[in-house]
Amino acid sequence: MSETHTAAAAMQTMDIQQIMAILPHRYPFLLIDRVLEMEPKQRIVAIKNITANEPQFQGHFPDYPIMPGVLMIEAIAQAGGALLLTEYTAEQREEKLMVFTGIDGAKFRKPVVPGDQLRIEVKVLNWRSNAVKMQGTATVDGKLACEATVMCALTARPKAKPRMETASAASEAAV
Repeated sequence: MSETHTAAAAMQTMDIQQIMAILPHRYPFLLIDRVLEMEPKQRIVAIKNITANEPQFQGHFPDYPIMPGVLMIEAIAQAGGALLLTEYTAEQREEKLMVFTGIDGAKFRKPVVPGDQLRIEVKVLNWRSNAVKMQGTATVDGKLACEATVMCALTARPKAKPRMETASAASEAAV
C-alpha cells in the first residue's frame, strides 16, 4: 500500500486546518468547514456553516439573504477535491490545481440561508488518476437543497508570476 493511500485511509475526518492543508482555497472562497466522513476514492461528507457575515449576502439579497446556487455547487466540488487531493502528497499538491471540467444535472430545491448548516455528500462515480466524476448533494436538516454531478481534473499549477513593480517603487529605485 502506498504512503499516500495509507495517509488517506487513516484520515477519516478533517478539521479546518487539515482542509486548508489539502485545498488551495482561502476565505472568502473556502466553502467547507469540516469533513465528517471519508472513504478514500469512494465518498466524503463535509459541512459548511452558513453565516450572515459572509460577503455574498451583502448583494444576494440584502433583504433576504440566500446562498447562491453556484456556491453550493462549488462546495460540492471542494468536498470532492478534498477527497481527490488526499491521494497526493503535499509536494505533489503544490504542483497541481483541481479545476472544473463539467457540471451536469444541477438542481436547486430549497433556499439556504444564514443559520443553516449545509451537509455536503459526494460519491465518486468514476475515478481516474488525474480526473474524477462525482455525484453531490447538499442538504439542510435532511432536506435536499442542491444536487449536481461534477467533473474535475488535476492540471499543472502555473508558476507564480513575478510581481510588477509599482510606478512609485520603480521611481524610488531609480533615485
